[in-house]
Amino acid sequence: MAKKVLGISFGRKMSNCDIMVKQALMKCEEEGCETAFIRADDLHIENCTGCIACTIGTMTGRGRGYCVKHDDFDILDENIMQSDAVIIACPTYETSVTGRFKTICDRIGPSHDITFRKAAYDEGKAAGKPESALPDARAFKKRSAALISVGGAMTENWICLTLPMMYEFTFPMAIDVVDAVEYYGAMAHESVVGYPEMMERMTKVGENIVASIKAETEEERTKWRGDEDEGACPMCHTRLLQLSHDAKTVDCVVCGSHGTFEIVDGKLKVSYTEEEKKRSRLYWGGKLEHSTEIKTQAQPAGTIKNLKELKAPYEAFVRPPFPTDENAYGNVKK
Repeated sequence: MAKKVLGISFGRKMSNCDIMVKQALMKCEEEGCETAFIRADDLHIENCTGCIACTIGTMTGRGRGYCVKHDDFDILDENIMQSDAVIIACPTYETSVTGRFKTICDRIGPSHDITFRKAAYDEGKAAGKPESALPDARAFKKRSAALISVGGAMTENWICLTLPMMYEFTFPMAIDVVDAVEYYGAMAHESVVGYPEMMERMTKVGENIVASIKAETEEERTKWRGDEDEGACPMCHTRLLQLSHDAKTVDCVVCGSHGTFEIVDGKLKVSYTEEEKKRSRLYWGGKLEHSTEIKTQAQPAGTIKNLKELKAPYEAFVRPPFPTDENAYGNVKK
């Protein structure tokens, strides 16, 4: 059976993101893969409201862990479930991902977290529940991903948050990122089709995805194939670090792993212990740590007996928006 590769573009129709994803998918098809392409902005997907019904349903075994809303997210979800790999491109809006990208990540969120889903699945199986009443077992499939960020700015610092944020898509189901491309300076070309080197890089993205999903060993499947050998982090290969409060250590913003740093031959070198590497939120250990703290430390409703009384002053505090200043040249239609 042919491997399935899903391409998702968060950009404008037939703009750079669309074209770059399609170029990679075309290479996948040449190598015998079945492909699908989705423009996120063509889908009607509502914001997550934080009702946590998905998580509670999974933890209590009273549901399959799906969102109570059934909009076009269901289309995207089914395509992800069928896929062996995903290729995602996102433009940079205000130095980071688009609102649509974040909305979709929020909707995937803890409802698709494999540590929640696997526990619920195993418990349900042991209790004799049918597959139709359990979390979708396809969520446990090993998947590979390539991430592509695009920005018009001529300097990388104006799009530096986009690629790290794109890892959010991969966290819940532990999708393994094997390639990543940061395309800045896009304004220097009318369209990426006029930039042969970048189009060739997209062909390489397709080749790397195919090599990953056709690999015979897990080590070969998850092998990093991006241009940057390691970055500051050997797990996610990004360079976004946060200085810890002790001002002596750092955390990988993407992975969450804690490391130490030193200057070697004039260069910053970050080191992570094997224990810290296992705590990366890219891996089972890091995800399990987080789901366990939610299960064991989140306080249930009813813990505060006089909660309604305590909230009363804030419920009564109602103030309208400021009225439009008719003497200013604002953006309010009259």
